[in-house]
Amino acid sequence: MNTTGLRHAALAVAAGLAAINAAPVAAADASSWSSDSRSAMRLISGARGADSHELRAGIEIKLGAEWKTYWRYPGDAGVPPRFDFARSDNVKSVKVLWPAPHRLSDESGMSIGYKGGVIFPLVVTPANPAKPVTLRLKLDYAVCEKICIPAEGSAELALTGGASERDAALADAEARVPKPMKLGETLKLDEQSSLSIRSVKRENGAGGKPRVVVDVTAPANAALDLFAEGPSAEWALPLPEPVSGAPAGTHRFAFALDGLPPGSSANGAVLKLTATAGGRAIEVTTRLD
Repeated sequence: MNTTGLRHAALAVAAGLAAINAAPVAAADASSWSSDSRSAMRLISGARGADSHELRAGIEIKLGAEWKTYWRYPGDAGVPPRFDFARSDNVKSVKVLWPAPHRLSDESGMSIGYKGGVIFPLVVTPANPAKPVTLRLKLDYAVCEKICIPAEGSAELALTGGASERDAALADAEARVPKPMKLGETLKLDEQSSLSIRSVKRENGAGGKPRVVVDVTAPANAALDLFAEGPSAEWALPLPEPVSGAPAGTHRFAFALDGLPPGSSANGAVLKLTATAGGRAIEVTTRLD
């Protein structure tokens, strides 16, 4: 090749490199971690659902060994996380979804939450679907081992709705969010088993103290649990406990009507009941007659 040909080849290579460098960089599917020695948090994104203007995202929290954080209703002790998305760009609303929690026990009593880590799925509605969306989160939460310590973190992530390496983890967290059901409605788990909150009734327990009795159908060998929430955050209902007397093929739980705010009545109160069986869960809202 002569000198002119070499010069042209060199210019072609340089142009190719310039084109590569000028190509748009793929959008990140996770923010940086915001962490301390006990926990870390970040935002992640998922692929957009079919024919939807909503965007999928999540808040991922990782916890150190033996540390835990809390559900929206923490039980006897603990503080639920608080989410602030006010500084986001082009965001109309953010709905936080709560994966089914676990019953946890320590020196301070029984609590409800997560160990090891958790992903809270988010449903993000843009103010203008045609414009870019940037999600900014300030998170206040608590992490506990033998004592509880306040934690906080902040994260920022542009959401495009494109393919994401975090999509499988986000989809798994979404599958763990309790399915809204009606009282008596059944969630089929497999060909032989299902999950259902069959009945809720108020009765007098030991010493005439009022209690709520809940019958649940679930697989015989399932790791079954039940959680109860009142009409507002001021209600502090006890954790339901398994009791005897259930009809054949069902499991019975009961909890005392304690922890009501001053001046409140249980008559007509709307309760939210969450039943978990393994990795599946349902959520029933019912009025206490």
